[in-house]
Amino acid sequence: MYKILLIIMIPIFLMALEIKQTPIKFTEERVELTKKYIKFHYNLDVKDIKIIPKIVVIHHTAIDDFADSLFRFTSETLPTNRPDITSGGALNVSAHFMVERDGTIHQLMPLDYMARHVIGLNYNSIGIENVGGANSADNLTKEQLWANIFLVKELKKRFETIEYVIGHYEYRCFEGTPLWLEVDDGYRTFKDDPSVRFMEAIRTNISGFKGVPCKGIDD
Repeated sequence: MYKILLIIMIPIFLMALEIKQTPIKFTEERVELTKKYIKFHYNLDVKDIKIIPKIVVIHHTAIDDFADSLFRFTSETLPTNRPDITSGGALNVSAHFMVERDGTIHQLMPLDYMARHVIGLNYNSIGIENVGGANSADNLTKEQLWANIFLVKELKKRFETIEYVIGHYEYRCFEGTPLWLEVDDGYRTFKDDPSVRFMEAIRTNISGFKGVPCKGIDD
């Protein structure tokens, strides 16, 4: 019953959505750190940090407050409280979008710039962060769900190159495929965001994308 109502209500809600511009700090320092990340992790010498997106990666911030979530991306260099990814370089994490718990959408950076949001796939993906998921709770809201569906559809209109929509927990499904670029075999982290439930609900309401090349979180 929930899925049926969701499909009926979504088109009305999506008509009213807008994308707010909330840029994070992105100076030449961050650009240069991104180039270094690309060289270190992908062994590519690049003149700029522009990407051709082929994947949309859905995340949760693991923080239930918008201001605190956004603050995590403020610094251009990685804070010292991220020991899990410190070995991966000085570039701070980032994403192209952040969605508040009420469904408000914020664009944080240019869509053709590389963000640091997913191991192995940064160079060909757009990241959408959803505020929530503290302590791995499956607590993203229906408003966030609708906003993500809207964003995915809008991104597909803008970038015909996008082929996949995945949850962060599915990122390792791409190991061994041409889209996977990470050269450090020891650089991996466990991810459970945004949740299987959330991704299944998104996929119920979108079409025209390829399935992930493995079963997902346990593969």
